Amino acid sequence: MQTEQELLQQVIDGQPRAKHELYSRYAAMSMAVAMRYVADGDVARDVLQDSFVKILTGIGRFKYQGEGSLKAWVMRIVSNVSIDYLRHKSRISFMEVVPDDVPDEEPDIGLLPPAVLQQMIKRLPPGYRTVLNLFVFEQQSHREIARQLGISEGTSSSQFLRAKRLLAKMIREYLNNPRI
Repeated sequence: MQTEQELLQQVIDGQPRAKHELYSRYAAMSMAVAMRYVADGDVARDVLQDSFVKILTGIGRFKYQGEGSLKAWVMRIVSNVSIDYLRHKSRISFMEVVPDDVPDEEPDIGLLPPAVLQQMIKRLPPGYRTVLNLFVFEQQSHREIARQLGISEGTSSSQFLRAKRLLAKMIREYLNNPRI
């Protein structure tokens, strides 16, 4: 298997086989990232396609910074294209509803199958889900999230808190009755 740097150079050189390899190497991970944001398989496939068009047209401007940097760049583009889709389709709304009956202690997510947790995250309202993904998976600060989404830091922080509380409620319900 070739290194990222070798693959990158071959893609920049316009080798069709390298473009196919780039897609093959990162498509599944990219689809998972898209699904974390948009939650609809058909839309996620559109986001994936748009992302790879953007990746292949912009790859000449990418600055390689060591093994793993190409993968990180690809995932960042998918994340950004997903957010752009939500923003332009007016699917991001920032909700003020917080579940009343959620205790402050966090449930043990280690008891959940990963697929169940993914389904729970998909069920979060788009605004909650977007902020949660950016904060937890993309490791962005609330300042960065606010800038990217055009909201205040306080809104980002409160959306994250509300997402955590709603997710905790779903987890508790599942742990009390795993058939949900």
